[in-house]
Amino acid sequence: MTGTGPDEPVIAVRELRKDFVVRVRAGRFRRTKRVVAAVDGIDLTVRRGEMIGYIGPNGAGKSTTLKMLTGVLTPSSGEVQVCGLIPVPQRTRLALRIGVVFGQRSQLWWDLPLRDSFDLLRHIYRVPAAEHAARLRRCRALLDLDGFLDIPVRQLSLGQRMRGELTAALLHRPEVLFLDEPTIGLDVVSRQAVRSFLAELGRAGDTTLLLTTHDLADIERLCRRLVVIDHGRVVHDGSIEALHARYGSRRLVVADLDEPLAAPPVLVGAPLLRTEADGRRLVFACESVTASEVVAGLARLVALRDIAIVEPDIEDVVTRLYRAPAPVEPV
Repeated sequence: MTGTGPDEPVIAVRELRKDFVVRVRAGRFRRTKRVVAAVDGIDLTVRRGEMIGYIGPNGAGKSTTLKMLTGVLTPSSGEVQVCGLIPVPQRTRLALRIGVVFGQRSQLWWDLPLRDSFDLLRHIYRVPAAEHAARLRRCRALLDLDGFLDIPVRQLSLGQRMRGELTAALLHRPEVLFLDEPTIGLDVVSRQAVRSFLAELGRAGDTTLLLTTHDLADIERLCRRLVVIDHGRVVHDGSIEALHARYGSRRLVVADLDEPLAAPPVLVGAPLLRTEADGRRLVFACESVTASEVVAGLARLVALRDIAIVEPDIEDVVTRLYRAPAPVEPV
């Protein structure tokens, strides 16, 4: 199998669209058909080794996009290539070069021990025994699989099964890994294990990762690039920092004082948001000045007991983005 060249995008999407026909009530006894665009003209280019967070509200088109990229759904229009292949007509070849983990679906054999599922997948993907053993060894160490390798999949906890799903998706060394809600429903320990494993995978740089999730902590810890989709369209494609800048998120400076002040200090470009702890704590927002400028200004005006800089919360930023008006349809 030949891969894409080092300078070629591993995922190339242009004007990708997926329409569904739905029936809506049009009177007491009649229903009419209406075309709904689940994905509405997406452009996306992903380079080898990138780790991308692909997020949006329910119904935004995230899972539909992944299904078109993996060859499960046929696009209504547009162009899509993954690993240099067109997903639907070349789905069999593509399956050998991608890994897929859907949080609500399993690729493991329910009644077999986890170890046997891995062995069956080795034969399905025709992975040489030595390569399979080496990759499985790495996954066992990073995901702590040894305690439940011989337990049937149906008896595993959700966290154990998800670690098994990740291993199953990676044993044939895919070029691209598609993850749809991989940490949904996991306990804290399992969630951290999955995040650490994916971070290690990203540092290696030989696997491209496209992650959809509602857990924004996954995005912050794993992905440098964030693609936000809403109403079937891309509304942001860039860094998390660029998202903060675009939607007006602000750093906060929290100043603790020995004694409350008769009147709080006034700082240009840093409004006082609130006063806490009976006036002994002041919270300022960095609007047109940097946090260091706010700290320096406070130090000149008041006696500080302690000071802290609070980074903006990506969840708040994305919530504001989702609340923005929907794109206006052309007339």
